[in-house]
Amino acid sequence: MTEKVAVLGTGKIGEALLSGMIRGGWSPSDLLVTARRPERAEELRSRYGVEAVSNAEAAKAAETLILTVKPQDMGALLDELAPHVPADRLVVSGAAGIPTSFFEVRLAAGTPVVRVMTNTPALVDEAMSVISAGSHANEEHLAHTEAIFGGVGKTLRVPESQQDAATALSGSGPAYFYFLVEAMTDAGILLGLPRDKAHDLIVQAAIGAAVMLRDSDQHPVKLREAVTSPAGTTINAIRELESHGVRAALIAALEAARDRSRELASGNS
Repeated sequence: MTEKVAVLGTGKIGEALLSGMIRGGWSPSDLLVTARRPERAEELRSRYGVEAVSNAEAAKAAETLILTVKPQDMGALLDELAPHVPADRLVVSGAAGIPTSFFEVRLAAGTPVVRVMTNTPALVDEAMSVISAGSHANEEHLAHTEAIFGGVGKTLRVPESQQDAATALSGSGPAYFYFLVEAMTDAGILLGLPRDKAHDLIVQAAIGAAVMLRDSDQHPVKLREAVTSPAGTTINAIRELESHGVRAALIAALEAARDRSRELASGNS
């Protein structure tokens, strides 16, 4: 791979992406990074052998710019980049809630923009990255973005109109599972188990269930029914979950996350 890619605002997700690209075959000499703090830039340079540059230098030198700063910092970054980004650069945004049109009106006319919503399992190469094309991005731009984000997990293309829903479901999704594991761990302690043993039991159950969901091609209802014997322990637990409205609460929670993504897109802080 001979073109240069720059990761701008290289925090945890940006670093996960950077390391995944290197594992996937990118040469460190073809990768640039920027960071707000000089000591962070030096840390990335020494750890990965990449060149740390300013945002303006990255915009001038790299064919692909991956913007991983926080949504509230994106406007200021684009103001800094705009004078230095030619229209033939590919700009990839990883900011939640910000539409591609936000970038297109601030950059040179015709600049291809691709929007990506990834999630924190990128840190362990198990991310789900949802990809949408802006007005000027074509198949080549999408495929190139998939090749980059494929280094840290799976990718999925959706129309940009579905990005807010994907953010609620997948971008925020790991937090829901952590919340569930936290609650189940507390339940295990209440039932008499030490915290460490309750944690190990639940985490392995989660891993096993996730692998079965991924690999079995069976609907989750079928998998659940296979665990739920008549008048057994599981059906009693399921009854309690339903009586406490857990299913409805999850639906409402995801709707709230989607609505917040829309608020961010409209500029409401």
